[in-house]
Amino acid sequence: MPRGGLCDGHRIRELSTEVSSIMSTRLKNKVALVTGGASGIGEAICLRFAEEGAHVAVADLNPDAADRVVKKILEQEGEALGIKVNVCHQQEVQQMVKKALERLGRIDILVNSAGVSRILPFLETTEEIWDETLAVNLKGTFLCCQAVIPHLLKQGKGKIINLSSQSGKRGTSWYAAYCASKAGVIGLTQSLAMEFAPHRINFNAICPGIVFTSMWDKQLAQYGRKRGLTPEQAREYLISRIPLGRPAQPEEVANLALFLASDESDYMTGQALNLTGGQEMH
Repeated sequence: MPRGGLCDGHRIRELSTEVSSIMSTRLKNKVALVTGGASGIGEAICLRFAEEGAHVAVADLNPDAADRVVKKILEQEGEALGIKVNVCHQQEVQQMVKKALERLGRIDILVNSAGVSRILPFLETTEEIWDETLAVNLKGTFLCCQAVIPHLLKQGKGKIINLSSQSGKRGTSWYAAYCASKAGVIGLTQSLAMEFAPHRINFNAICPGIVFTSMWDKQLAQYGRKRGLTPEQAREYLISRIPLGRPAQPEEVANLALFLASDESDYMTGQALNLTGGQEMH
């Protein structure tokens, strides 16, 4: 068959390569700063962004874990930088942003993924647990946004993606501190979206449902206590409540983050998007 025919396998492979090349550059040469980037959802976002051409600052409390993610990106011929940060401390957040700017030149995208969670009765929620949960999940998001926004204003455009939760949409027993913090993230996201819309800075939140990352290693036992179940029984119970019948994968959250970080979402701001397998629908 002549070249260009339907069965020309060589040309099909060429076209496939061309399409893949086009599809893998949605964030080409953009710089993304991702907190909590060394594990779970944050790690998946870092790797996905790097696949799409972004230069990634992997910020995390655990520098060794951050370096592990950086190594993965470098092995795929991407560009990445590991930064140690405690997002609860303003000075460390400012230093994180300064380092990212010095090494990567700019910041186009901020993803606030650092988070903590505990499952326990409200009357057993100590002041220390309450303070830590709101400090990491809500104050950390506030501090990082405040540190990055001035640079986005100078550039005239930017994307900020905050990780909330389905628990930020609907209160759940034994989750008081976590629900309060994640509801606060949604409120903060909407407020900033309104304030900075004239400056072409988009703010959106992702509200995942059940994603069995390392955060759940302890939480399955905690949730099991709530229901009188073993950790494995707790896992099966949680899955049984999801209409689509399975938990989300970190990579699926990363795919949504990619859309929000890309030019494809330029007309979307102030949204809190569910990714819950149908468990939350408002």
